[in-house]
Amino acid sequence: MTKNHESDVAFIKALAELLRENDLSELEVSREYGEDDALNVRVARQMVAAPVQHAVAAPAAAPAPAAAAAAPQEDPAQDPGAVTSPMVGTVYLSSEPGSAAFVSVGDTVAEGQTLLIVEAMKTMNQIPSPRAGKVTRILVEDGAPVEFGAPLVILG
Repeated sequence: MTKNHESDVAFIKALAELLRENDLSELEVSREYGEDDALNVRVARQMVAAPVQHAVAAPAAAPAPAAAAAAPQEDPAQDPGAVTSPMVGTVYLSSEPGSAAFVSVGDTVAEGQTLLIVEAMKTMNQIPSPRAGKVTRILVEDGAPVEFGAPLVILG
């Protein structure tokens, strides 16, 4: 924080309220008070990715018991092999456009191996594999935005 600016606490509280009222995931502000005196604030909240539900119209001739027996959709975030995003940002599956992806479905990865990149605030953050395993699913597309905690890859 800055050199005893009492208004900074009220300012940060106001930013948090603004974040909540406008349903934002994060907000970043810089205040310059003079030479060697500034306040840089980043207020963020944890967003939990809700499973997407798709409504599908049943055919008119479909029997009711068959529809009742349909299995619920799985939530990839609940998969024990899910690797989730540690931040809000943009996902890149390769180091640069046109180059080969870091991993593909079916690849065997080692612990610490780069799975993909999440760009946040102009910084490229390599996302390492938390354990060794086989990539069974890639849940994001190259260049797609992601929220904190969103599932990216499933390791088997």
